[in-house]
Amino acid sequence: MGRAELTERLGEIFRSWVEDEESDVEAAELVEGRWAVRMVQVTRDCTTVWVEPGDRTVGFEAYVLPSPPKALDELYRLLLMRNHRAWRVHFALDYHGEIYLRGRIEADSADEGTIQYVFAEIYELVELTFRPLLKTGFGR
Repeated sequence: MGRAELTERLGEIFRSWVEDEESDVEAAELVEGRWAVRMVQVTRDCTTVWVEPGDRTVGFEAYVLPSPPKALDELYRLLLMRNHRAWRVHFALDYHGEIYLRGRIEADSADEGTIQYVFAEIYELVELTFRPLLKTGFGR
């Protein structure tokens, strides 16, 4: 399967989620070859998951928080503890210390069920960690 076909298959999945009234996905659009899929959350307004179809893999990335100004050791400890239990996605830092969730699956396994598992894990990790990370790193 080529990248264009994979991109279209992902689009079909995301559009069906947007149309489903019971889905937490409220929007999906193709932006420069990547899908931006926005999920409504409880602990914060929403999370946008960037989905990048490739030749052999599909990558996922969701922004969580900016680089925290304090308690970095404790905050990183929390992230590593969550990573230990994560399956398809993990917490990562960019070059500026901002916190993301990242994941990757094989393109051949990118069916609706597998994509749902990835999104469910992102949703759950944000729900479980957003407030503790804010409290630890920003004192809020």
